[in-house]
Amino acid sequence: MNDFVRIKDFKIGINHPCLIIAEAGVNHNGDINIAHKLIEAAKLAGADAVKFQSFKAESLVTKYSKKADYQLKTTNGDNSQFSMLKKLELSKQDQAQLKKHCDDENILYLCTPYEQNSADLLENIGVDAYKIASTDTSNVPFLRYLAKKEIPVILSTGMSNLGDIEESVNELKFHGLNGKIIILQCTSEYPAPLEDINLRAMKTMQLAFGCPVGFSDHTSGIGASPWAVAAGACVVEKHFTLDRNMKGPDHKASVETKEMAQLVRVIRNVELALGDGMKRIMPSERKNKSKMQKSLVANREISAGRMIRPEDLTCKRPGTGLPPNWFDRVIGTQAAKTINKDDVLNLDSISWKTE
Repeated sequence: MNDFVRIKDFKIGINHPCLIIAEAGVNHNGDINIAHKLIEAAKLAGADAVKFQSFKAESLVTKYSKKADYQLKTTNGDNSQFSMLKKLELSKQDQAQLKKHCDDENILYLCTPYEQNSADLLENIGVDAYKIASTDTSNVPFLRYLAKKEIPVILSTGMSNLGDIEESVNELKFHGLNGKIIILQCTSEYPAPLEDINLRAMKTMQLAFGCPVGFSDHTSGIGASPWAVAAGACVVEKHFTLDRNMKGPDHKASVETKEMAQLVRVIRNVELALGDGMKRIMPSERKNKSKMQKSLVANREISAGRMIRPEDLTCKRPGTGLPPNWFDRVIGTQAAKTINKDDVLNLDSISWKTE
């Protein structure tokens, strides 16, 4: 198991803060100005990273590919994926501007390449990590190409079973990417129904592949992302928009700036609540220990020098004396002095004879 994967200054793994990705995707609607506003809004919301997509429609879909059902519901025009995606392309210059803006805002720039030319473009402008979309989870030739670049990869796993993912992870590792892979549980529906998000699959994949795991959240609202962190997610990715009423394929399944800020706050609170796993007395409860816990207390008067018997003792608050788990140690000893009924027993109440 890799303890963590490093992306720039971030360590992603167990016992490190969850990496929160604002998935801008194509919610810029092909407008570079909206894309820049998405970066600023993501930073304002407290996200660690913002993610875009890089593609050429000609290399991504055939001209005859039909829209998915959710795309038909959220876009205008014909049933062509090609025409929809063509309007959502960003140029190399656009991506370079976005990378610089992210650097200026001190937020990670992540991007999904959909083919080799886009992967090369992103490498040349210094992408902080590749995100592999669920559409390419089993695209073995593409995975091999990306692995050789030795840039960290976040692998989404929608529409895939464990065997598919095993093959993909093995290809990435074999071709040079061992120690730089993060795997996201994902359900490729928009919005995804809660009964299908299967957060326990994260643990299955962590144990199977020895990689940090996370959650690509396509559900409505913000509830599922914090649940995922409680279940072990080291990364959370959430679709993000300036306005859910904008036209476009992903806006309806996205959160707006205030919701993203709330999501970040809740996740950080979940991390606080999870703690470090070490069971100990916590600072906030220490002051209550003496008042709320119990001590050994005389159930009746015990004369000095008399042997203490079980019926002589009871357990009551406060917890300022000998604790109840000393019961067996005290039975059979002698009272060092007269102990009145309802007195709390202390060390000096007992004659501790040594052999």
